Amino acid sequence: MTLSLSLSLSLSLCVCVCVCVCVWQVLLVFAKDDAQSNSFCWACERAGFRCNVARTPEAALESFQEKNHDLIIMDHRHSRYFDAEALCRYVYSTCVCVSVVTQRYVENSNMMSCYNELIQLHHGEIRAQIKLRACNAVFTALEQSQEAIEISSEDQIIQYVNPAYECIMGYQRGELLKENTEVPKSEQNKPDLLDNISSCLRRGKEWQGVYYAKKKNGDSVQQNVKMTPVVGQGGWCVRECVCSGVLMCRCCGCVSDIQQSSKHKDRRKGSLDVRSTTSRGSDAGSSQRRHSSMARIHSMTIEAPITKVINIINAAQESSPMPVAEALDRVLEILRTTELYSPQLGTKEEDPHTNDLVGGLMTDGLRRLSGNEYILATKQLHHIPGHLTTPLSLNDIPPCIAQTMENEDSWDFDIFNLESATMKRPLTYLGLKIFSRFGVCEFLSCPEATLRSWLQIIEANYHSSNSYHNSTHAADVLHATAYFLCKERVKQSLDPIDEVAALIAATVHDVDHPGRTNSFLCNAGSELAILYNDTAVLESHHAALAFQITTRDDKCNIFKNMERNEYRTLRQAVIDMVLATEMTKHFEHVNKFVNSINKPLAALEENGSILTAPENRILVKRMLIKCADISNPCRPLELCIEWAGRISEEYFAQTDEEKQQGLPVVMPVFDRNTCSIPKSQISFIDYFITDMFDAWDAFADLPNLMQHLDNNFKYWKSLDEKKLHSLRPPPE
Repeated sequence: MTLSLSLSLSLSLCVCVCVCVCVWQVLLVFAKDDAQSNSFCWACERAGFRCNVARTPEAALESFQEKNHDLIIMDHRHSRYFDAEALCRYVYSTCVCVSVVTQRYVENSNMMSCYNELIQLHHGEIRAQIKLRACNAVFTALEQSQEAIEISSEDQIIQYVNPAYECIMGYQRGELLKENTEVPKSEQNKPDLLDNISSCLRRGKEWQGVYYAKKKNGDSVQQNVKMTPVVGQGGWCVRECVCSGVLMCRCCGCVSDIQQSSKHKDRRKGSLDVRSTTSRGSDAGSSQRRHSSMARIHSMTIEAPITKVINIINAAQESSPMPVAEALDRVLEILRTTELYSPQLGTKEEDPHTNDLVGGLMTDGLRRLSGNEYILATKQLHHIPGHLTTPLSLNDIPPCIAQTMENEDSWDFDIFNLESATMKRPLTYLGLKIFSRFGVCEFLSCPEATLRSWLQIIEANYHSSNSYHNSTHAADVLHATAYFLCKERVKQSLDPIDEVAALIAATVHDVDHPGRTNSFLCNAGSELAILYNDTAVLESHHAALAFQITTRDDKCNIFKNMERNEYRTLRQAVIDMVLATEMTKHFEHVNKFVNSINKPLAALEENGSILTAPENRILVKRMLIKCADISNPCRPLELCIEWAGRISEEYFAQTDEEKQQGLPVVMPVFDRNTCSIPKSQISFIDYFITDMFDAWDAFADLPNLMQHLDNNFKYWKSLDEKKLHSLRPPPE
């Protein structure tokens, strides 16, 4: 006596990258209830499979068409009830693109035998069929992808290209899939580059970098390409254009080219044929220029996987029925509020400056390799020096200092002039003027004398011995924050309490910074690293110390007269903004801002609900302080050069100390004897600045900053091309 087992795969994958993990389903077709059917029911229950039972062929077909079972077990012992083989054939005829495997099972009502049979089927036939079905879904995903994808054999014969590739390169698929059609090659690719790619792929390693592709019209297009070898017959290679230079048109779903601005052509490493239709230097309106910024945002070079998922879902919505489109809207809302935005940065062996800089800023350190410890003790807080305790009214500021602050509302304000005029105490003076301009004392209901005392003691707890992280940097970040707060769209987004929180956060965001990175403190086993569990060590310390300093003495407690709930709201906002300056969450904050604010605004033009939603106000404040904190590359050239020299000196000093103490060297290229400062600045702009300020510019409209960024990048690039390692070219 035998049973007929029909294995039918009915797994559906949504092309919009909607992954559904389903419980395996089994259909039992038994005319009568007996020991054999009961054993299979028990086996399904034990294996965690869902089981349905049908008594007639009609009921079986109806159940299968409704639920698409993975496995059908039919009773073949009593042919007078129904023809099991005919039912198998009918199931096969109704399953489009679904493989059906039929095999026999010798009658055995032992429960464990049934259970073992199910498990073997699940790990054998069924899983193989699932993989085959998934291939169809993957192929459909390739067809729908906005990235240009090409698959070629080891001898460079094209096997497949997707529609995005056709659109970008100008070829028709039929032209490329003819017999023995080779991958179009550009003469601009150097022979050593091609050898390097071939060698990398032959070793089974993925290659990623800048590559010139040849379009049908003969033009060469610079692309940031990822090539992945696929081991197997023919040695296929999958080539993906990481930033394809295309946008999905939301109104019709078509793919269109975007032209590249000469201003940005060379600034981003590995940039593609992604050009804005209006130049940043033109006289076009700000709305046109903001649109060009949005074009770059949609094709950011450093893109998290979750961003690609959101883009695919957005494209799928255009051709979906209303219920599906609404469901996808809910999916997008979930994705935009979860912690899924940090990209995976690949290493670049040819660029140690980038590796070291990104690695040093994006990690919390290595395991300690020596017994030496860097003791940053819980020390006594700095008090205001005696010669500074005399209260200064805003009207009593010395004329020489007041003169240096006349243009403090301009982006080109020179903070170093103020540093010199105030004898390295710029934060107190600039703070008095900016806080007065924003009416902070009135909002906090605190006297100006209290604010003065607070600014003085905060500044006293910055280390003047640090070349970079001192009170001048804090004053510079405060200035940038105030400048951003005056931008129209920022003002539309934030409440008065948000503005006050932003100014306070900027003032205290690096208080008591030791001039060493988080990685250094973690590797050295410092007391702060132990206190904060190696997580956001410095940022947690800055926020905690700021409130400790403020609240311990009524003379400088600017929060003393606030209502309790309002104080808690303000405190939470300040803490959140200070913690946002930690670089390990950089890409998460930028991607959330782009996907939750920039892209919806671009789609809906202006929408007040997007700007004022509580969760989006948080994103705006985080982005604001992040941009203010690392805005040095967007300052006028002379200021940019000065800041570059100061941060480099601080990193050099850290490397010196790491070597002296036998600690892991976090950023080996920052050796004062060998480091190329231009390369380090180029890497920093490429990885951290460009995409972030493109997004911030699209939101806040900052043409002057972007012009400075272009000029500064070209300056560093020119020094690097001359093989210079210094801040400036040698004198003529």
